Amino acid sequence: MKRTSRQLADGREILYFDERETERTASDTRDLPPVAASSEIRLDPLTGEWVAMAAHRQTRTYKPPADLCPLCPSKDGKPSEIPEADYDVVVFENRFPSFSQGVVGERSTVDGNPLVPLAPGRGRCEVVCFTSRHDGAFSGLPASRVRTVVDAWADRTTALSEVDGVEQVFPFENRGEEIGVTLSHPHGQIYGYPFVTPKTERMLAVAKDYLAEHGRPVLGDVLAAERASGVRVIAEGAHWTAFVPPAARWPVHVQVVSHRQVPDIPALTGEERDDFAEVYLRVLRACDALYDRPLPYIAGWHQAPVRTGRDLGWLHLELFSVLRAKDKLKYLAGSESGMAVWINDATPEQIAERLRGVG
Repeated sequence: MKRTSRQLADGREILYFDERETERTASDTRDLPPVAASSEIRLDPLTGEWVAMAAHRQTRTYKPPADLCPLCPSKDGKPSEIPEADYDVVVFENRFPSFSQGVVGERSTVDGNPLVPLAPGRGRCEVVCFTSRHDGAFSGLPASRVRTVVDAWADRTTALSEVDGVEQVFPFENRGEEIGVTLSHPHGQIYGYPFVTPKTERMLAVAKDYLAEHGRPVLGDVLAAERASGVRVIAEGAHWTAFVPPAARWPVHVQVVSHRQVPDIPALTGEERDDFAEVYLRVLRACDALYDRPLPYIAGWHQAPVRTGRDLGWLHLELFSVLRAKDKLKYLAGSESGMAVWINDATPEQIAERLRGVG
C-alpha cells in the first residue's frame, strides 16, 4: 500500500491509501474559506460525562444530489473534497468537525459555576472514503479493499493517538438515512476525542473488576463461552469470531471480536487484518440479506484509550441497526432514551438464527 499526504485548498490534510503505485499530484482548485470550528465540551454535573457543543456544524452539507456529492472524485467543472479523478481509499480532515485542533480558548466554567467545567473541544475528526464508487457499499468491497481500509484505520489510529489532547480514537461507519446519514457515498469517520468516552469508561471499569475477581479478561471469557456454545455465532475465522451479544440491545446486533487480546487496530498482525476482512464481509452480507435490502447500521471499533486502560481493553467491532423488520424501525422510547434500560423485541438467539439463515 502507498500512502500519500496532500493538502486541500483550505489547508486541511488529505491522505490517499493506494493499493498500487500511484502518483497523487492533483490540486484542489476550490476557493474555500478557512475552517472555523468553535467546539467546546461541558461536564454534566449529574452524570460526570462530557457533552460536546459544535454549533458550527449546523451549516454542514446535507443530502446533496449525486452529481454534486463531495465524496466522489473531482470532475471537470465539479470539484469535490477529493481533487483526484479516482482513488482507492481516502482520508481527509472533516470541514465541519465536532472536535478540532484549531479550536481556541482555555478551560473554565459555565457562568463561573465550578459545578460545570468547560473546555475547548480540541481533537480531530476525519472522513474515510472506502471507494470512489458513489453507488457502492462496504459489503460490496473485495477483501483486498477491506484490508486497505483496515490499514488506513491503523495508520490514523496511530497518528491521532499522537495528536495533542486526544484521549481516545474511534473509527466508525454510519450507513443509511434511517441512521441519519446525510451523504450516501460509502464512507465512515474517525473521531479523536479529547476525553475517554462514557461507554469505554464503563466497559473498562467492568473489565477491571472482573479481572480482579476472576484473574481473566471478561471479554476473553465471553468469547470462549460464545465459541463453545455456538448458538449466537454468525461467522468465524482463524482470528475473529462474530456473534450476537448474549444481552443484545438492538434488533440486529453483532460483535466481531479478536481471538487475541490487543488494545487497538495498529496492534493487529497482517494475518489478523486479512482474516477480519473475510469475517466482516460475511457479517455485512448476511445483514444486507436479512430483509433483502441494504441494512442501515452503525459499526464502530472499541479500542483502548490512548493513555489509560490499555491492559484492560480488548479490540472488537460492534455493529447494530435500528431496523426491526423490512419496513419497521425501532425507536428509542421512554425506557431506552430516558433511563438507558433497553427492551429488545427479539432474543439474541432469534437474531443469530435469522442472520445464519441468510448468511
